[in-house]
Amino acid sequence: MATHTPKNILITGAAGFIASHVCNRLIRNYPDYKIVVLDKLDYCSNLKNLLPSKASANFKPTLTTPLVNSFEFTKNNIYGTHVLLEACKVTGQIRRFIHVSTDEVYGETDEDAVVGNHEASQLLPTNPYSATKAGAEMLVMAYGRSYGLPVITTRGNNVYGPNQFPEKLIPKFILLAMRGLPLPIHGDGSNVRSYLYCEDVAEAFEVILHKGEVGHVYNIGTTKERRVIDVAKDICKLFSMNPETSIKSVENRPFNDQRYFLDDQKLKNLGWSERTTWEEGLRKTMEWYTKNPDWWGDVSGALLPHPRMLMMPGGRHFDGSEESKSASYVSTSNTQSRMVVPASKSCGSPRKPSLKFLIYGRTGWIGGLLGKLCEKQGISYEYGKGRLEDCSSLIADIQNVKPTHVFNAAGVTDVCREHGLLMMNYATGCIFEYDAAHPEGSGIGFKEEDKPNFTGSFYSKTKAMVEELMKEYDNVCTLRVRMPISSDLNNPRNFITKISQL
Repeated sequence: MATHTPKNILITGAAGFIASHVCNRLIRNYPDYKIVVLDKLDYCSNLKNLLPSKASANFKPTLTTPLVNSFEFTKNNIYGTHVLLEACKVTGQIRRFIHVSTDEVYGETDEDAVVGNHEASQLLPTNPYSATKAGAEMLVMAYGRSYGLPVITTRGNNVYGPNQFPEKLIPKFILLAMRGLPLPIHGDGSNVRSYLYCEDVAEAFEVILHKGEVGHVYNIGTTKERRVIDVAKDICKLFSMNPETSIKSVENRPFNDQRYFLDDQKLKNLGWSERTTWEEGLRKTMEWYTKNPDWWGDVSGALLPHPRMLMMPGGRHFDGSEESKSASYVSTSNTQSRMVVPASKSCGSPRKPSLKFLIYGRTGWIGGLLGKLCEKQGISYEYGKGRLEDCSSLIADIQNVKPTHVFNAAGVTDVCREHGLLMMNYATGCIFEYDAAHPEGSGIGFKEEDKPNFTGSFYSKTKAMVEELMKEYDNVCTLRVRMPISSDLNNPRNFITKISQL
């Protein structure tokens, strides 16, 4: 088995939980490696996590300003990954690009399944977070195939241990138990998860860095599963608490899949194995938090049953208000789920309802046509001035224009639901190609519910990713347009113009 010996390593998100353990381990075990860490210091990052590496001469921290954007999963997971991939492609010096994904990309595992998802299993993400992680994986794979970038992808189970921000289950339960407060479980606590101790995971990345095969995917997991309620009972036992009175059931959270189960044999074949037992890891974690109760400062908001993240200048902050304790735990809160649907008056003449459209994509063909159609129909409209990657400018557009509908013929925006607006998302039919079920010339077309099968271009891949994300929003109508034509042969995007120039 060939081994890889790196010289210079860049670790992104290194002040976070998992990456800090990986960084500290590599610094400790390989003093000749030069390691640069990059982190935007979001709410779950802490420079203190890197204290064990600070004194090392081969350690260099680099900090960035946190991004304030409600499209955070997409910005970080897809756009951020794409930026890194492109930078690596341009330099032409990268020997390994190790992409960290999640077990959630496989989707929910059947409760009676005895074999876990292996690395070639189908990706079926069920929530916006996992959808963006799957999208990022597709970009990583594409850069490996198209440009020969030496990529490796990992998909891991839940990780626990010292330094973890207490929004996560185990540190949250430990800190609540330390304060003598009840432990809230979502629903009935029957959800099953697999937990790996952080040092075992750091060792897995060490093994993959040196022995992982380029172009491959590796599951980092364990077959030892536990129900959430059993985790709560084990923590009650550590603190000599009565689980009957110390565990309370709260409203279940959205997208709470019942089970994720991995087959980790491929990684074991490289020589890795889980070393820390559940009992030992949980005890070590409890001892660390009891010795470092103020590591994260005021985390009272994170200890709520359903912590709410607020986007504010300087990063994300927890809202511990009473309002958030009651109504904002679920994704269907009043602010998010209310949709403004123009209603005709119940009396008087049957006039058309008052409409005002906010359109994005003015310089594009379809976006331009939408404005002309509005003029013909006598519908009030304005083109958006904001950039779609700038959340604050989109909010300003909505507040200034006060539209009833948003037409998106340029990109995608997440702020419409937050402002109670219907959004028309203009997509493309270029996400499909002929296959056995839809042979060329058969007249059998793809339906709205069919899964995209064309991955021959970045354009098609990203449009398919956006569609997958849009499924999670109940205020979005997606319209797929395939090869639009018109008599305007001066328009370069007209399909007839394109083929006439061949």
